[in-house]
Amino acid sequence: MHEDAAVTGPKLRLGVNIDHVATIRNARGGAHPDPLRAALVARDAGADGITLHVREDRRHVREDDLLRLKEAMDLPINLEMACAKEMLEIALRVRPHACCLVPERREERTTEGGLDVAAQHNHVAPYVRRLGEAGIRVSLFIDPSPVQNAVAQALGAPVIEIHTGAYCAAVEAGDAARAAAELAALQAAAADAAERGLEVHAGHGITFQSVGPIAAIKALRELNIGHFLVGEAIFTGFAAAIQEMRRRMDAARA
Repeated sequence: MHEDAAVTGPKLRLGVNIDHVATIRNARGGAHPDPLRAALVARDAGADGITLHVREDRRHVREDDLLRLKEAMDLPINLEMACAKEMLEIALRVRPHACCLVPERREERTTEGGLDVAAQHNHVAPYVRRLGEAGIRVSLFIDPSPVQNAVAQALGAPVIEIHTGAYCAAVEAGDAARAAAELAALQAAAADAAERGLEVHAGHGITFQSVGPIAAIKALRELNIGHFLVGEAIFTGFAAAIQEMRRRMDAARA
């Protein structure tokens, strides 16, 4: 019900990623700050869904965080996961609303780019199929590229999430020419994906400064934002940061 109403209406959904609440918790050990509490605050502040990434090394959230979230949360849960047998088993056991397949390297600080589904078609295909058969909505986190869109369509994934990191990095660096080129690539990729019948999401590196032009892309249905909101919470509070992001998204969409 939540999903269908958002897809058919003009509102751009906001998925809040709680990974880095767990990063802070894990830096010291113990139970504080609790990612579940952050998810509940996000819900009350206007988030439309909760995103989390259970990594192989469990550097952020852990499987028990996912289980507690599934039991307590009435918003859609989007599990980011690598195409790995262990993660597939977790997803099939917990059955979140959606799974976003992402690339993952143990040595990376954060996801460094999109999943190359064109090159990894045969590896990715069984995960798309198994998750879909279980009734889990599959999303593919890919770079802005019509080629990647075409392969995502061929794989049968109903959703793509476009990697916005290059655009956001250019904005942060103050490189207007590069930002304009990266934004044009995002716009073209989103339009192409929508024409193919894919639902289009976007995320990675989005801040107050960069969200407006992204949110204005009409083909987009959802933004997933995490690290910036958790960082901004230090200064303004988590709820206030989410509400301000929501305000800027709505203003850009209007």
